[in-house]
Amino acid sequence: MHDDAIAGLILAGGLSSRMGGGDKSLLELNGKPVLHHIIGRIGPQVATLALNANGQVDRFAAFGLPVLPDTVPGFPGPLAGVLAGLEWVEAQPSHRTLMTVAGDTPFLPCDLAARLSDATRNDPQAIAVAGSCGREHPVFALWPAGISAPLRAYLHEGGRKVFDFVRSRPIVSVNFDCARGIDPFFNINTPEDLAEAQRLMSGDRK
Repeated sequence: MHDDAIAGLILAGGLSSRMGGGDKSLLELNGKPVLHHIIGRIGPQVATLALNANGQVDRFAAFGLPVLPDTVPGFPGPLAGVLAGLEWVEAQPSHRTLMTVAGDTPFLPCDLAARLSDATRNDPQAIAVAGSCGREHPVFALWPAGISAPLRAYLHEGGRKVFDFVRSRPIVSVNFDCARGIDPFFNINTPEDLAEAQRLMSGDRK
């Protein structure tokens, strides 16, 4: 069951240099695009879902999602996608938070939104950041609406590191178990990662 206050955004605006270019989210995994697997896990958790991507948007037409390009130039990284998502959410008063996930992570937790939201119940202005296997993953986060202005300022000042911006705000961390030997935030950066994801997918029946 989704939370009506949470909008979701899949970040797919990167250059995918380690995969030789192109869209990692459109790579085939278990007979379907990686993006298909992500939407299947994240879609039921949020009230509405969009995709952050740059370039020709028609390559994503089959998925039926709004496509939000970066609103700052130069491909400055995932924070540009977060900014585009926050500006989108802030134009929709019914949504109080934005949950972001990467577009190359097909094993995402099916309770990601619920657990991130629960973690901010006592501090709605905090950014909830997911972690697993002893690492934090700041791209997988729940962001409160209303912080687009400081984020835009950070980017215009040359800031690029997600963690540097996150640590400038109230923050809570939420740890997820690596169930059945699968890191839920495993991401596909290289052809070898894609092969490993295929191996993991063959045993992932949730």
